[in-house]
Amino acid sequence: MTPRHMPIEAAQSLRYMTLLNTSRSLVGLTPKPEDCKDIARMIMELAVYEKMPDQVKISHKELERDGFGPNPFYQCLVAEVPEDHKSKDGHTKVGYALFFYTYSTWKGRTVYMEDLYVMPEYRGKGIGKALMATVAKVAKEQHCVRLQFSVLDWNKPSLDFYLAKGAEDLTAKEGWHFLRFHGIALDNLALEAP
Repeated sequence: MTPRHMPIEAAQSLRYMTLLNTSRSLVGLTPKPEDCKDIARMIMELAVYEKMPDQVKISHKELERDGFGPNPFYQCLVAEVPEDHKSKDGHTKVGYALFFYTYSTWKGRTVYMEDLYVMPEYRGKGIGKALMATVAKVAKEQHCVRLQFSVLDWNKPSLDFYLAKGAEDLTAKEGWHFLRFHGIALDNLALEAP
């Protein structure tokens, strides 16, 4: 695989960020399935930050199956730094954005960004901004009209970051609530199907 390097102007000690994408057609790269081990690690780091590590039930194997098969359920961008800038724990993959397509009956094609994460020691260097901007670019290339995501109400640094970039807070503006069926509730609902 020949990765594409993108300069990050704000980086002081980081020179480049490599963006790997699970969709070959969008950037012409074939990612390595072993990247899922680092993605799974960062998913757990994000869950710890969000105070919900017990909620993570998938492993790198599910990520490989669901993102790298013939009909991927998601796409993912991974920020990678050169070996000489690896983390204190020895990692070169330092951030990711995981997203997928959905559809609005009012507006049309939409991208939902499930996660945007950068390891703490690499924050403030433009990596999160570059990941999110690249998700937006992919969305525009796919003729999507919206990029949607959710943020925990207590996560003020992230909320402020998104609002500063021009995101709208739909809970405050329109009163939308984000709901979910899972576990037994999903099983019971499915049993009601004709």
